[in-house]
Amino acid sequence: MTVWDRPEPPTRPVPLDRERIVAAAVALADAGGLEAVSLRKVAARLNAGPMRLYGYISTKEELFDLMVDEVQAEILPDEQPGDWREALSGLAHRTRQAALRHEWLADLLGGRPSLGPNGLAVTEATLAALDGLADVDTVMRAVETVGAYFTGAIRREIANLRAERATGLSKRDWQRARGPHVTRMLATGRFPALAKAVHEGTDVDAETSFATGLDWVLDAVGARLARAAGPGAAQPAAPGPAGPAAPGPARPPA
Repeated sequence: MTVWDRPEPPTRPVPLDRERIVAAAVALADAGGLEAVSLRKVAARLNAGPMRLYGYISTKEELFDLMVDEVQAEILPDEQPGDWREALSGLAHRTRQAALRHEWLADLLGGRPSLGPNGLAVTEATLAALDGLADVDTVMRAVETVGAYFTGAIRREIANLRAERATGLSKRDWQRARGPHVTRMLATGRFPALAKAVHEGTDVDAETSFATGLDWVLDAVGARLARAAGPGAAQPAAPGPAGPAAPGPARPPA
């Protein structure tokens, strides 16, 4: 039985429910990461005894599941996407924005699927936009492929943000500090391809890098869907611009 199937205990003198528990846990995680979340700390934030929480949540893993599903509400599209590319692009950009608001989400992405109501609704909206374009297995692989891309890209971006805070060095400051070492190594002539990338490559910001990589993945997915559809079938939508504009500024994952 999942935490969503288990009924909540009767109300006690101090009001308590899963919604308040999850809100408190999300606030703790937003401030200090997942390591800042424990049933004892959540109970203290709610001025309740720790044992009371066990009537609502059995383990910290269940609490994490509820937290991810809470954030999935921010990832759920406002309306059903118009086509498969809009659905997958929107899913990727909204997940990135949610992770930038809740960095701990990056640590919980990529595991077993979220089975809460919001997580299931996100999955339904995504699959519905691809329904009928190809056989079910091809559709599932398409969704998994895009998910693998944005999960990895988001984790890398969050890791860089954490490194900046831990070292006190911005990306540019870190590059300057390591510059002499890199220059010496490239001067040996042992890394010509890397030297070309360093000297001729364009340095882009995280959002541009994310959107560009996502577009390339979606192009490949579109080609696969077109082949799976076969001749004469309705073809997947042609590539659009470099993904939707990322959702607006932060307010506050499976």
